[in-house]
This record gives sequence, structure tokens and C-alpha cells, in this order.
Amino acid sequence: MDAAIHSEGLRVHRGKLDVLRDLSISVPRGQVVGLLGPSGSGKSTLMRSIVGAQRIAAGTVTVLGLPAGAPALRQRIGYVTQAPSVYDDLTVAQNLRYFARVISAPASDVERVIAEVDLVPQTNQLVGSLSGGQINRVSLAAALLGSPELLVLDEPTVGLDPVLRRDLWQLFATLARRGVSLLVSSHVMDEARRCDRILLLHNGTLLADETPEGLLVTTGTTDADDAFLTLIARAAA
Repeated sequence: MDAAIHSEGLRVHRGKLDVLRDLSISVPRGQVVGLLGPSGSGKSTLMRSIVGAQRIAAGTVTVLGLPAGAPALRQRIGYVTQAPSVYDDLTVAQNLRYFARVISAPASDVERVIAEVDLVPQTNQLVGSLSGGQINRVSLAAALLGSPELLVLDEPTVGLDPVLRRDLWQLFATLARRGVSLLVSSHVMDEARRCDRILLLHNGTLLADETPEGLLVTTGTTDADDAFLTLIARAAA
């Protein structure tokens, strides 16, 4: 399949609320695809559906040619949640050595991923003593272990200063050039310009599947915030 991720008619309920509504998307391989939209638009629910951690009501999700959640995908996908997924009472290196053993990644990966997320000075520091942004980067480093084919990253740049945000997006672009597929969620519309393609969600529906340039042309706007507002107005008309 050409798509790293493909969904058809995906529907997810939470109580009586439709969180995702007949969502059909396609994420190309080897690209940085931004999953953008305000809080509550369904981004995290979609990501959990992709990694097989979400019960779905209808539809299908295919990941790297297999059904989402298939055991064969466990070592092929790196997933970073919004909440930290590392241990406060271990150092950065201890956390990563532990996760490397869990997924049978080479021991040499630990040094590599620490450098990739710019945490070399904090290598032997307890995670519990790090800033929120640094903890997010430890979680990202864990997801990079084992060189996964697909990275699903839920708000990975939250809490980072502009320089670190820029550096992470440069890392994402480098990984894509190596053939890694990335789905990166954000509620910061300005980050759209850093993506190869954009999936724009609102209230569990897909408003746009476009390149950053195509989104501006389609909406006749000059920035992603205005484009989003234009699409909402069109959907409501």
C-alpha cells in the first residue's frame, strides 16, 4: 500500500457523543503529516485508533498494510502520548535502556536517540527533575528507539521554546527523508507550514486534506489560522 495509515468510515463514540464521525483519511508514507485542530476536535482519539488503543464503533483502520493494533505492528510504530510515558525515578539513560530492552532495540540506540532529541547534558539526570518540555523529549526519544517505520506523535512540541520546536521539526523532516512516516498532532495552526501535508479536524470531522500551500489557495487566505476559520464558516453555511 502507498499509505502508511488508511481509515474508512471510522466512527468512535464516547457515551452518546460522536468523537469521530465517519472519518476517512490517508497518510502517505515517508512524509510529515500534520494532524491539526483545536482541543476537542478528535486528534488524540484518532491517534489512539491508529495505534490500536481505542475501541471503535464502526469503520476500519489499516496501518502499514495491517489492521490497527495487530501484534506485528508493535515494533514498527513509535507512539508518543500527550501524558508523559516515562519513569520519574529513573534517569534519562535508565529509562531509555529499559525501553530498548522491552522492544529488543540495540543498546547503541540509547545514545543515538538522546542526541537526536538534544538531551545529552541531561543523560544521567532523574526524569522527575526535568522540565515539562524535557520530559516530553524523553518520551519522544523512547519512541525513536528501534528505528520505527511510523511515528504517531500527540502534541510533541507542547511546552517547548521556539528554538527546540524548530529543532524537533527539523528532526521530523530528517526522519521523513530516511523513509519514516510521521503523523504529528498540534493545536498550533502555525505548525502547518512545517508539514508536507495537513489533515484538519473539527468536531470529529475532516475539514481539509491538503498541502500547506494548497490549503491557503483553496481558502484564499494567507495563514493557517484564517484558513481554518474560513473552512469552519463554509462547513456551517
